[in-house]
Amino acid sequence: MVVAAPAQKRLTIQVEAVADDTTTIRSLDWDRDRFDIEFGLQNGTTYNSFIIRGEKVALVDTSHAKFRELYQKTLTGEIDPKTIDYLVISHTEPDHSGLVRDVLELAPQAVVVGAKVAITFLEDLVHRPFERLVVKNGDTLELGNGHTLEFVSAPNLHWPDTIFTYDHKTGLLFTCDAFGLHFCSDATYDEDLEVISPDFRFYYECLMAPNARSVLGAMKRMDALPPVKMVATGHGPLLRYNVEELTGRYRRWSQEKAKAEDLVAVFYVSDYGFSDRLSQSIARGITKTGVAVEMMDMRSADPQEVTELVGRAKGLVIGMPPASGSGAQETQTTLGTILAAVHGKQTIGLFESYGGDDEPVDPLANKFQDLELIAAFAPIRIKDTPTEGVYQSCEEAGTDLGQGLAQANKMKKLKSLDADLEKALGRISSGLYIITAQKGELSSAMLASWVSQASFQPLGFTVAVAKDRAIESLMQVGDTFVLNILEEGKHLGLMKHFLKRFAPGADRFAGVRTRPASNGSPLLADALAYLECEVTTRMEVSDHWIVYCTVQDGKVSDPESQTAVHHRKVGNYY
Repeated sequence: MVVAAPAQKRLTIQVEAVADDTTTIRSLDWDRDRFDIEFGLQNGTTYNSFIIRGEKVALVDTSHAKFRELYQKTLTGEIDPKTIDYLVISHTEPDHSGLVRDVLELAPQAVVVGAKVAITFLEDLVHRPFERLVVKNGDTLELGNGHTLEFVSAPNLHWPDTIFTYDHKTGLLFTCDAFGLHFCSDATYDEDLEVISPDFRFYYECLMAPNARSVLGAMKRMDALPPVKMVATGHGPLLRYNVEELTGRYRRWSQEKAKAEDLVAVFYVSDYGFSDRLSQSIARGITKTGVAVEMMDMRSADPQEVTELVGRAKGLVIGMPPASGSGAQETQTTLGTILAAVHGKQTIGLFESYGGDDEPVDPLANKFQDLELIAAFAPIRIKDTPTEGVYQSCEEAGTDLGQGLAQANKMKKLKSLDADLEKALGRISSGLYIITAQKGELSSAMLASWVSQASFQPLGFTVAVAKDRAIESLMQVGDTFVLNILEEGKHLGLMKHFLKRFAPGADRFAGVRTRPASNGSPLLADALAYLECEVTTRMEVSDHWIVYCTVQDGKVSDPESQTAVHHRKVGNYY
């Protein structure tokens, strides 16, 4: 069953039986605007809701508010709302709980089931009385006809109030954000692993990598469950054919992240301004450098856990909490605990939340300075609704912080290499290139030398991109860019310009002559030649991504000139 939306935006609803007595209502958002870092691949998304019909009926999650009319029409077509006994809230992020109030108006008798924190958040969201059932890890709920729901605590995946729900009859595990991906298609399940893998990985890196320890904690609790036959995700296709493979990737990636020697604690305020979105961007930048991140919501943080986390962390990032109003008392208590627990020489970064009543950032920055903490970046000031450029600046600020912490370990590893091996590897020569990319209002560039042709049909080449490069976020599968080839004898000006360390959000093309390529990326007017390219595949190799690209167009400005060549003496740096 598919119901088309009357508006021009491509919003559709898909309904399908996925297990015994279990139906999914998938809200398909084909043209999802990129307002958030985890939508970088721009393949749309879905919001998945589920009906379980035992002797009693449970509705697991709702949908985004933009689907209000479509979702209500579909829900009431599938079931009489007066028969819904339970409304299970996996977490209260608006894209899954945006229609909770609407559902409760249709089904006022429904008992809302969720973690204690979720119920507290819902009171502010719903603004009406409702029956509630607070559940914790291991609690069960009998629906009858064999459907026993068991709840698994999964905080910080990626909100503090997250729970998973396991149905003992069907073997379905309802996970909301975890194990999901932003990928919109008519396919209900994960049949095509190759197609969805890039989005699956990118989603993990943006939302789950900053919570790797929480992922491992939730998966340890999952291990106590009977076999999971299907993962009913909140976004994208349900995992039916590749459950072991894809959950295994989460475990492996998270174990790698958790091994990091350095840790940054990121404190944010859920459901306040843009605190959670901005914190995700900063955390994404930090994790790109190989530094671990643990995120903590200041509204629901336990003082003992705050003290312990601050004590372990080499760096702190704090989003400005509300100075007054709802939740202010809790967040101010957390802030006081942080101030009492910090120690000198820790790195600190602050950002405004744009919540309308932020704690002033400058007095807090002065307090940390007095406590001898080192500012990783200037306080990030948000004066309007954050744009893509603001999110990019936040990610780059996080990368700067992470690079600063990781530098000592990086140098130690480089010095451990055999001297003869270093010199031999350094004899591999290469050309000099500038990669330029533009996606929407975002742009970036980097100097590259590790470039090599890789195929004739189609014409293609590979480029190695360090994981902590700012441009890496603009070189996902399907993205386009330009490879600008520098000319021998005329390359030093461009080379020196793009070797500079740019401040977060700085315009990398200021003072450089450019014109737009047909794919929208900047062409450097002083380059010898250029190639317009599209990213086809990516392969991960320790500290770099090997990006394979196909070539759509190209031109040489002077056929008699030669490509600039880069000669190194050692192979342990560029």
